[in-house]
Amino acid sequence: MSDLESLVIARRLRVPLDDPPATAPGWGEVAARQLDAALLSAGFTCSPALLGRLSELPGATVLDLGVRVLEAVRTLVGDHVEHNPYFVDFPANVPGTLEFWAGLLQNTLLAPVAAERDWPEITDLLDFPAYGRHQHTYADLLAAHAELVPLAADRVTVLEPGGSLEAETRALFHAMAGSEAPLAEEDLAALRLLAAHCPDEPERVPMRENRAVLNEARLAAGRPPLVDTVTDVLRLACACSGGDVTLSAPTRFRSFRRAERRALLRALDTVATPAALGDVPRHRERWKRLGERLHPHEYPRFPRAAQVFEVARGTREAASLDARVEAALSRGRVPDAVALLANAPGMLLRRLDHLLRAGPSAREVLDVAAKTAAGASGRVLLSLREHLGNRLAPAPGRVFANRHGRAWAAPDTRPPLDRAVLSEALAVLDEEITRRLPDLGEVVVDPDMLGVALPLSGKAVAPGLGMLPRGSLSPVDGELLRFFVYWRQAARRTDYDLSALMLDDSYGAPAHVSWTNYRTSFARYSGDLVAAPDGASEFIDIRLADATRSIIIPQVHIYAGEAFDEAAEAFFGYMTRDAEQRGRPFEPRTVRMKSDLRGSGRVALPLAFLRDGDGAWRVKWLHLYLRGHPGFNQVEGNRVTASLLVRSIVEREYLTVGYLADRLRAKGSAAGRTTRLTLAAPAEVPEGTRVVTPATLHELIPA
Repeated sequence: MSDLESLVIARRLRVPLDDPPATAPGWGEVAARQLDAALLSAGFTCSPALLGRLSELPGATVLDLGVRVLEAVRTLVGDHVEHNPYFVDFPANVPGTLEFWAGLLQNTLLAPVAAERDWPEITDLLDFPAYGRHQHTYADLLAAHAELVPLAADRVTVLEPGGSLEAETRALFHAMAGSEAPLAEEDLAALRLLAAHCPDEPERVPMRENRAVLNEARLAAGRPPLVDTVTDVLRLACACSGGDVTLSAPTRFRSFRRAERRALLRALDTVATPAALGDVPRHRERWKRLGERLHPHEYPRFPRAAQVFEVARGTREAASLDARVEAALSRGRVPDAVALLANAPGMLLRRLDHLLRAGPSAREVLDVAAKTAAGASGRVLLSLREHLGNRLAPAPGRVFANRHGRAWAAPDTRPPLDRAVLSEALAVLDEEITRRLPDLGEVVVDPDMLGVALPLSGKAVAPGLGMLPRGSLSPVDGELLRFFVYWRQAARRTDYDLSALMLDDSYGAPAHVSWTNYRTSFARYSGDLVAAPDGASEFIDIRLADATRSIIIPQVHIYAGEAFDEAAEAFFGYMTRDAEQRGRPFEPRTVRMKSDLRGSGRVALPLAFLRDGDGAWRVKWLHLYLRGHPGFNQVEGNRVTASLLVRSIVEREYLTVGYLADRLRAKGSAAGRTTRLTLAAPAEVPEGTRVVTPATLHELIPA
C-alpha cells in the first residue's frame, strides 16, 4: 500500500477509487461482500455507496484493494499486532498481588536449579525466570478465549467511497494546509508528504508551521517561497534541515546549495524591513547558526538580509514590539502599551486579561480591544472567549501545557476581573464570533456531539481512532471498561506500566490498580510485562457498575527504558463491552479510542472517566504528560499532581460544539441547506446535507 493511500483511508475514512472499466467487471459484487465481512471483524463496514462502487470493479481488483484497506484500518484500530497479556485467562483468574508474588517466589526457590544458586539478601524480581515474561503463546491465549459475541453495542465505523487517489490526496492536502488550528507533529509530517505530491496550494494558509512545510516543497521545486515575516524564512530553513518548524526545539542546519542560499536570502531581503528586524532577537542563536550556513556577506545585493544577521550578532539594535510593550508596562504606562498593541490585534487580545488588571483604565483597554477585535484571527477570539468565561468563577488551579502535552499545575493567584467589564468583553467576543461564522443552513447537532470541545489547537492530540480535543466530554456506552497499552522497544529493554488512579467525587480517597496492586473489588490488572523486544500489551478491566470511586484516571508510566517517542511503537486506547460479552482481551470491534503515545514526558494521562450524579459515565479528554522521573515511575508517586491536573481540566469550562451551535442559531441561516454535526458519519446521508464530524470540526473555526 502506498503511504498516500493509507493516509487518505486513515484520515478521511474514504477509499480512493478509480473509474470502473467499460467492460463487464465480473464477480466484483462477491468480492465486495467478502471485504465487508472482513472489515466487520475490525469494527469497520462499507457504506452502501462504497459497496456499489466496488461491485462495478473486477473481482481481482477488489481483492487487491481489500487487502490494503484492511491493513490500513487494522493499523488504525491497533489490531495489526498480537496483544498477549501476562495472565492467559485475563480478566478471569487474576490472583491477588501478595498471592502472586508468594507463588512466584515459591516456584522459583523450589526449582531444581535454585539450590545451586547463591541468592543475595535482596533479590530483584527480574531475576525470577517467570516474572514479567509470557508463560504461554498467543495461540494458547486464543484457545483460552471464545470468539467475541457480536452485540449491537459493538463499534462500526463506516468507510465511504472516494475519488481517484490523486483527487483524495489533493482534498486532504488542502484541508490540512488550510487548517485554522495548529497541527500535531504527525499531521505536519503527513502534510510534508502530501505537499511533495500536490503542487497546487490552497489560497489561504493561516498557520505559520504549515506555510513552512509548503515552502519547503516550493524551494525543492525551484519556486520562490511565500513569506511575509523574517521568522517565516527561519522556519523554512528549519524545515529544509529536517528540524522543528515550530521553533520549540533547536535545529542543526545543514549545508545549503548555492541556489538554496540565494533563494533564502532573497526571500529574507524582501521582508527584512526596519520594523520586522525586531523579531530577530527572539531567536537570536538560531539566526547566528543560520548565518554561518547562508554566508550573507557573499551576496551584497541583499543588504537588508545582511541586517538580520547583524541584529542577531548584536552589532545592530532592534527592539521588538514585545520588548517595547514590556518596557511601557514596567513603567506603569498602560495606555502607551495599549497604543502599541492596537496595531497588533492578536497580541492585544492575548494580553487582554493582564491589561485589564494592570491599571485603573480597564474601560479604555476594553474599548480599544473592541475596536481591534475585527483584525484578530477567529482562533484567537475563541481562545480568549474560553479564557474569560473561566474568569467568572475561581478555579482550583491553573494548568499549563506545552505543544507536547507536557503539563504542570499551579494555584490561581490572579485577582478577579470586574464583572461588568468582563460581561461586556464576553458580549463583544460573542458578537464578533457570530458575525464571522459561515452560513451552514439548518444546523442539526447530535446530543453526543454537544460536549466536544472546539479544536483550537491540535498540537497535543496525536492522530488516531475516535480522538477528540482536550476538554471534550463524551458518553461511555458499556458496562465493562478496558484500557490497553502496547509498546515495542527499539534498542534496549523497555518497561511500560499501565495503571489506574481512582478517586471519589472530592478527588480524595485514592485507590489504584497497577503492577503493585493487581486487583480491587471492581478492577483487574492483566499482569506486568517488563520487556518488549517483539511487543508487549497490558490491560486493565473495570466493572463500572461495581465501581466504588467516581473518577478513574488511566495512566501509562515509563518504569525503565525508552521514552514514548523513542520506542519503535507505542499506543494507548480503551474498549467497552457489555457485562456478558466474552472474547479475546483485545477485540477491535469494541475499541472506542486508540492513539499513539509520544512526547518527552515519562507519564501519560490520556483520559479521565467521570461518573455523573445519575450514575452515567463519561470520558473527559486530557492529552497530558507528566515529566516524571528518569525511571521507576509508578502511580503512587504522582497521585497529587495527577489529581490536581485532572480536577483543573474537569472543572474548566471549554468552548464546545454546544457554544458553536448557539452562535449559529443566533446568526440565523438561509433555508435549503442542512449541516449535521455528529460523532460518526452515518452510513447514508441525504442529498444536500453536509456532515461535520470531530475529524472535520476544524473547518468551522472562523478565519
